[in-house]
Amino acid sequence: MAKIDLIDNGWTDLVFEGKNQAYGAYQLRKNTGIRNLKALLTMFAIFALIAAIVIAKVSIDNYIASRNAAIETDVELANLAEKKEAKVEKKDEPEPEKIEIEKVKSSVAFTVPEIKKDEEVKEEQEMKSQEELQETNTAIGAFTVEGNDEAAGEVMKVKETIAEPEPPKVEETKVFDVVEEMPQFPGGNSALFEYLSKNIKYPVVAEENGVQGRVVVTFVVERDGSITDVKVVKSVDPSLDKEAQRVVKSMPHWIPGKQNGSAVRVKYTVPVTFRLQ
Repeated sequence: MAKIDLIDNGWTDLVFEGKNQAYGAYQLRKNTGIRNLKALLTMFAIFALIAAIVIAKVSIDNYIASRNAAIETDVELANLAEKKEAKVEKKDEPEPEKIEIEKVKSSVAFTVPEIKKDEEVKEEQEMKSQEELQETNTAIGAFTVEGNDEAAGEVMKVKETIAEPEPPKVEETKVFDVVEEMPQFPGGNSALFEYLSKNIKYPVVAEENGVQGRVVVTFVVERDGSITDVKVVKSVDPSLDKEAQRVVKSMPHWIPGKQNGSAVRVKYTVPVTFRLQ
């Protein structure tokens, strides 16, 4: 079978050989190749335009979907942080201690008898005789004190101070739900969302079946900032659950939470959103 050339007009001269070529039919057949070429070019141009429009629309839809997912996850993280901060109870500030001036009566320190050389005994340490004690109205006490109220005052006594017990140490194994300083992803919630969006790989099975949704994951931020005990508390699909656990376990070390100035173990919750483009 001979090849058909839609552009070559050689067949026209062959058909109209020996005929009246001034007739309109010859002129129409003569321009058939040019018309075919223009038609092909026009079809290619229309096809390219349609393809460009489709690609642009898909790109715009993907961009809008990713932006909406970013805003939604960011809002969820912010709400979780606000709820946890609201649960933190403020410490009651201790009231300033009231300073009371004691009423003290003048007294002379009682000297315990002790054998010493005369040159080693100071004047204030000399033991008072019975006559000296009877002649004075000053009370005998533990200290030599110049009082401020001789009528209603009391003789100053030695007060025993009881050592206060040491504050209880925070248990290293205890996991807190809420602490004074909550743990934080390096860079904050925006950096956390950016990390999740860049590292999540949509499971092929879920994508083929059109499965999407939000998986809620809990984990423990250890005292050194590492991530442990990753669990799914709200499941969507086994493939999505597994991917959410994987990306959470791969997170870098967090800034650990603190209670009473010490780093502690804190339970944290993060929603991981899967949405088909």
